[in-house]
Amino acid sequence: MPIITDQIKAGLDEDNQSIIEKGLRQLGSYRKNVVSCGIHKISLDARKRNDIHYVCSVCVGLNDSQLEKKLCEKNKKLRYVAPAEFTPVISDNKADGRVVVAGFGPAGMFCALALAEQGYAPLVLERGECIQKRTERVSSFWAGGELNENSNVQFGEGGAGTFSDGKLTTRINDPLCRYVLERFVSFGAPEEILTKAKPHIGTDKLREVVKAIRERIISLGGEVRFETALKDIRLENGSVSSVITSSGEEKTSALVLALGHSARDTFEMLASKGITMQAKAFSVGARIEHLQADVEKSLYGELAGSKLLPKGEYQLSRRNNGRGVYTFCMCPGGSVVASASEAGGIVTNGMSEFARDGKNANAALVVGVSPEDFGSNALDGVAFARSIERRAYELTGGYKAPATTIRGFLSSKPDLDSPVIPTYRPGIVPCDLSKLFPDFITQMLKLGLESFSHKMACFGDGNAILTAPETRTSSPVRITRNDAMTALGTLNLYPCGEGAGYAGGIMSAAVDGLRTALSIMSVIAPQK
Repeated sequence: MPIITDQIKAGLDEDNQSIIEKGLRQLGSYRKNVVSCGIHKISLDARKRNDIHYVCSVCVGLNDSQLEKKLCEKNKKLRYVAPAEFTPVISDNKADGRVVVAGFGPAGMFCALALAEQGYAPLVLERGECIQKRTERVSSFWAGGELNENSNVQFGEGGAGTFSDGKLTTRINDPLCRYVLERFVSFGAPEEILTKAKPHIGTDKLREVVKAIRERIISLGGEVRFETALKDIRLENGSVSSVITSSGEEKTSALVLALGHSARDTFEMLASKGITMQAKAFSVGARIEHLQADVEKSLYGELAGSKLLPKGEYQLSRRNNGRGVYTFCMCPGGSVVASASEAGGIVTNGMSEFARDGKNANAALVVGVSPEDFGSNALDGVAFARSIERRAYELTGGYKAPATTIRGFLSSKPDLDSPVIPTYRPGIVPCDLSKLFPDFITQMLKLGLESFSHKMACFGDGNAILTAPETRTSSPVRITRNDAMTALGTLNLYPCGEGAGYAGGIMSAAVDGLRTALSIMSVIAPQK
């Protein structure tokens, strides 16, 4: 995919061949040198209701790599993109013990996969259950059963992303992003994720992909131990010599901390060991749930419901005095899900399957918070989020979530009188959310709703349901690391992914996992 032609306008019913032809026109007489071509990305431009169209890019390969670069230098409408490659430099430095990866979310999975494919036979520790058992466990909790603090929406095979929309959008511009997408497809993800501007796998398909990656790691000599939590680490001369787990002790040559953003007990253990950490900004708020049809009417107008258009989704933001309120992690046709991982606390998140065919849409509606709001000690952000989660539990007397319509929130007279049937299980209770959040968060949420109502009618009719709280938007902690990707003051401890504060979503976490694997490979030889 060396040459990309961008900004190709296409009609809603225009076929791929017509779009490709538009891209090839930019090559002029050099079309005779084309050896491959195809759609690179497709996105919808719905900013003007009277001119809704697709904006596409086309990828072209020529029979001469130097010619590709030369054409891109001459024609500003063309850009050169190096092929997606993962090229490790392998050390011959033998080390005692196995490479251990703590956590089997996107960062841990891709780190372990890369290591396994280069002969390192990594040991993966995952406190939660395998995907089948985990799914059954989560379903039981949603139906009113007991919360398992080690296997839930946050913990278990695949990490928190497995109970989400499987979104693969990212703001990072790393060549390995394309490599990650291609590996997902090789493990069973839909091929369309290679071309969609906002790709998603869906929680249903993602579960099968995660299982396939695990089986690949094991087939190459790696090991994945479920229901095995990292409890402690043994430090000697600035190195981790062994890990203590819930099932025993294991000698290690390197430890990857791919913990996820909810591993609060592990953060506490690391702090007790003197590992350098710092509090970082994150966001808190609620899930907002609309009728999907109302979202599409707000976006598409008279074209709402057209089969030529994708499921409607939005991304809105507003800033005031340096603080932001915004929507993110939108799940068209999805549901709001109970995502607690600690007893006595309520957490919400959003999830949708690949088809996105549910009646409702939901998104996080959140406000940015920082150490200036909750304290600068490393774990102060954890304490802040936990206090909101526990307050929600106290307000409802259990795992039913506090909720209200937008109308009820703005008037401080909570109600659930709405055509939107809430999807959150085990259920919701009408509550005044101003009793849940600090005042500055409540005021910013109200400001955001007022602002967004001018952009989309589905925010202005008052019918959307707010279900709270959303507190696990990203890690409230950063485990500080150096250029070698090791924790400060250590030689073989590798903080990685979203939980360590270096990623924000499936894609960036997977890329960070790959980067971590590359760093380990450069200093430690394969095990076999």
